[in-house]
Amino acid sequence: MQDKQLGSYRISAIGFGGAPLSVPGRPDRERALKTIKEAWENGITFFDTADTYSLNEHDLGHNEELFAEALPPVPGCVIATKSGLARPDGAWTRSAHPRSLRAACERSLTLLRRDVHPLYYLHAPDPEVPFEESFGELSRLQEEGKIEHLGLSNVSVAECEAALDIAGVAAVQNRYHLFDRSSLDVLTFCESRRILFVAYSPFGGPGQSSRLRHDQLLQDLASAYEASPYQIVLAWMMARFPQLIPIPGATRPESIRDNAQAARLRLTPEDLAKLDAHDTPSPAQG
Repeated sequence: MQDKQLGSYRISAIGFGGAPLSVPGRPDRERALKTIKEAWENGITFFDTADTYSLNEHDLGHNEELFAEALPPVPGCVIATKSGLARPDGAWTRSAHPRSLRAACERSLTLLRRDVHPLYYLHAPDPEVPFEESFGELSRLQEEGKIEHLGLSNVSVAECEAALDIAGVAAVQNRYHLFDRSSLDVLTFCESRRILFVAYSPFGGPGQSSRLRHDQLLQDLASAYEASPYQIVLAWMMARFPQLIPIPGATRPESIRDNAQAARLRLTPEDLAKLDAHDTPSPAQG
């Protein structure tokens, strides 16, 4: 598989988002572990998790424990995690007080069986906590040697600029996919600063992937390239933005194999242009 540069690391051009393995609707543990291992065996070396990928506040760290069990503790295996959210009664709330971030960072090191986080994100800014305090605490953890590279998630361009006034930013993770390009300004900013843009939910998120399967243009292109609609979408994203790395989630090993094959797909300029203009689903006829 092709690779990309993340600070001091070379990582696979397609990553793996772990959230579906731990949130409601998750597969059993055996299948979850098999899915992660399938990703590693198919050349994926960049894995995305978070302390709050879980059912609720009593299940925190579930996703991190899966990755720790399934993946080898070798330098070429990069597991990125995050803190800054909470899961009270299964809800998603923001919680980025410096004390909470520090405790979560240290707990994740234990769960992931690592001495240092290769990449650690602020999961989301907290409107109740000054951004400079939240990101500043992660910067201090970096200075203490607990984090190698810092990242941001669910942020605006203004928040990226504020973070860069405090410390270096290696990656920004926002939602981005064919039918939701609301983070294009952030992606463009990252391209200009050579910051890795990590695109989560590249197929639209939970319950949305069927739109890709039933989209007429994607069906036509998939047939022409003997690929899946998902491979077409991933190939378009990677071709258009050198700093972008998609992190599709999966709950089945078969999905992992399909996603990984997208790294070999090359779309023509004409087909890339069609996808550039295709920002609204077009249901298949018949």
